[in-house]
Amino acid sequence: MESIVLIGMPGAGKSTIGVHIADRLNLKFVDTDKLLENEIGDSIQSFLDSHGYIELRKLEERIILRERLENRVIATGGSAVYSKNSMKYLKSQAKVIFLNVSEKELEKRINNFSSRGIARKPGQSFSSLFRERQKLYLKSCDYEINTDDISIQATLGMVEKIARS
Repeated sequence: MESIVLIGMPGAGKSTIGVHIADRLNLKFVDTDKLLENEIGDSIQSFLDSHGYIELRKLEERIILRERLENRVIATGGSAVYSKNSMKYLKSQAKVIFLNVSEKELEKRINNFSSRGIARKPGQSFSSLFRERQKLYLKSCDYEINTDDISIQATLGMVEKIARS
């Protein structure tokens, strides 16, 4: 079975779905945001505050490129799609699934946009970031699942079906 990579905006459910699907498929779960925090020894927001979003994206790319991909479910950070190298590497050995959530739904889920550790240009609005990334997610994915109006169980079922195909 090919590994699974989950991409999408912060709040899309990549980690939640990833943990459950890894358990269902008996694969190892990897959260690249957790790897990043372990690497820096601090929160992503703290790193962003002191080093900026470009440095965070560079570090995220290095972490992804050194990660083993076999027998994994990988939940990427929301900004992983900015790295062509990362996406090429992930797509080479895994099925990339975009958990697509509408801007309106994400705004309900994310109430800490300015302090959540989201890599973005200084002063960039959530709406602007959403539109910018949406294009990258659609370009980078092998599969897209719109999760606005479906349950976690339904999403898991769709991801499992993709994984087993």
